[in-house]
Amino acid sequence: MCTVNIAETYTGHVDPGGDATRRTLDALTITKLSVGPMDNNAYLLVCRATNEALLIDAANDPDRISDLIGHGPDRPSLRTVVTTHQHQDHWQALGAVAGANGANTAAHPLDAEPLPVPPDFLVEHGDTLTVGEVTLSVIHLRGHTPGSIALLYRDPAGYPHLFTGDSLFPGGVGKTSSPENFTSLLDDVSSRIFDELPDETWFYPGHGDDSTLGAERPKLGEWRERGW
Repeated sequence: MCTVNIAETYTGHVDPGGDATRRTLDALTITKLSVGPMDNNAYLLVCRATNEALLIDAANDPDRISDLIGHGPDRPSLRTVVTTHQHQDHWQALGAVAGANGANTAAHPLDAEPLPVPPDFLVEHGDTLTVGEVTLSVIHLRGHTPGSIALLYRDPAGYPHLFTGDSLFPGGVGKTSSPENFTSLLDDVSSRIFDELPDETWFYPGHGDDSTLGAERPKLGEWRERGW
């Protein structure tokens, strides 16, 4: 049975079809894997105290995601699969992964209808989700899609970790379909993320490499001026 190799030196970069990379925090491990033809990132979060797991975006390649979770008796128990937004490239493996693991699914109500399986949990801005003993906060970011969400883990022993889906990337906010949606997204990203979280916050986007809020903060005015 094939397995996904996991590099233990976390840089925030993964290659399509390549190794996963894992960051180990005091209470949580975060493992990033690129799946599918659009270089989608899937993130497996595992509570170190309970070995319970939560997956962010079962985007594609259900076999690779299954290999990432593992096949032995000590593999984590996947309890929840969160979909950050309704775009199809982020949920191609949702039904297969959730079904194979008996996991609950979660999404924002405004993005629930297009998903291939109805969410077991609908989450709104300010709600929380748990993975074992770890709590994640839901942040609604309106603009890339009506129901796009980010998940925030405030590590008591370090800096915050933010999973942004396609709402925030290194170099700009996610793609929007109108000037109004762009303004909505940038306003939410500014007020709900940059105004609330420190520069040390590490964020994990839906495609490509990670970044920090400190690296992106000086560019907010430039993003607004250019309009994308």
